[in-house]
Amino acid sequence: MSKPTIEDISNSLKEKFGENVISESKEYDFTVYTIKKESLFEIVKFLFEDSDFQFRYLTTMCGLHYPDAPLPFGMMYQLHSLTNNIRIRFKAFTTKDDLEYASLTTIFSGANWMEREAYDFFGFRFKGHPNLKRILNVEDMDYFPMRKEYKVEDETRTDKDDTMFGRLGNSKVKV
Repeated sequence: MSKPTIEDISNSLKEKFGENVISESKEYDFTVYTIKKESLFEIVKFLFEDSDFQFRYLTTMCGLHYPDAPLPFGMMYQLHSLTNNIRIRFKAFTTKDDLEYASLTTIFSGANWMEREAYDFFGFRFKGHPNLKRILNVEDMDYFPMRKEYKVEDETRTDKDDTMFGRLGNSKVKV
């Protein structure tokens, strides 16, 4: 096969994984696939092992939180085929009661610390992770600081003057 295209990848994913690929869109210069989280490991493993696609580099992965969405929590994974110079992104969403994803550490050793970061800041758990513990925050911290569960500003403070930062002042700040 000659150098694969995004269409080739999309067709293969739809053919092999069917309704596990929920949607496909273009965001900036990335093709973004929203997938069912239960199929994440198998999809990534397929793209890694496929001799035509060769997605052998996990560029990044991180947690997502959209509090007003029906499935508010998610993970984003960005893969790169260095051989074909193609980058793609996956998003897999879930509820607050089901924050466990399959660990990708058996495919990408570099996923280790990225999964620990997602655990540390969002509370995601990764089944099969070799050492899932906090990486930047203290072990006894009882919350996950990147979740959008807290107001950005403390409306009770009167000692702040935000007018120097392009704001109208505390009484007018909408959080």
